[in-house]
Amino acid sequence: MYIHTMKQQTPRNDRNGIISLPCACANLRRAARIVTQRYDRELQPAGIKATQFTLLQALVTAGNISQGRLGDLLGLDSTTLTRTLALLRGKGWIQAQPGEDRRELRLTLTAEGKRMYRSALHHWQSAQRRLRKVLGEAGWHQIMDSTIRTASRAQHG
Repeated sequence: MYIHTMKQQTPRNDRNGIISLPCACANLRRAARIVTQRYDRELQPAGIKATQFTLLQALVTAGNISQGRLGDLLGLDSTTLTRTLALLRGKGWIQAQPGEDRRELRLTLTAEGKRMYRSALHHWQSAQRRLRKVLGEAGWHQIMDSTIRTASRAQHG
């Protein structure tokens, strides 16, 4: 019988009481949840969540894109993406059309989706500015570079 023993580490706290966890996944997910909560608060007056805004933003950036490619772009599993897209379709923000291959769905923003994106954009920009201020310029660039590099290496490594 194999019993895994984990060396006990003394938790390190930052000045705000955040405890350092021994797991990269736990630390990244915690940071993502906290940052998402900040963006959700900023986007609330526009009536949109950060997860929804991210999808609209990806569609503005990528244009007409397949559902599979959108999932790859955002690192979302098919089930989560399908559920979120159904919600956005229900609001009339996106439309799905068959691609050249009938099994493929091509996604685009509707006029209402573009309007929602534009109306939420300044709230998102405010969230960006506030987070950038909290992190400082060096911290901002470090987190942007680090998260992109982490996603790339974890996905392809």
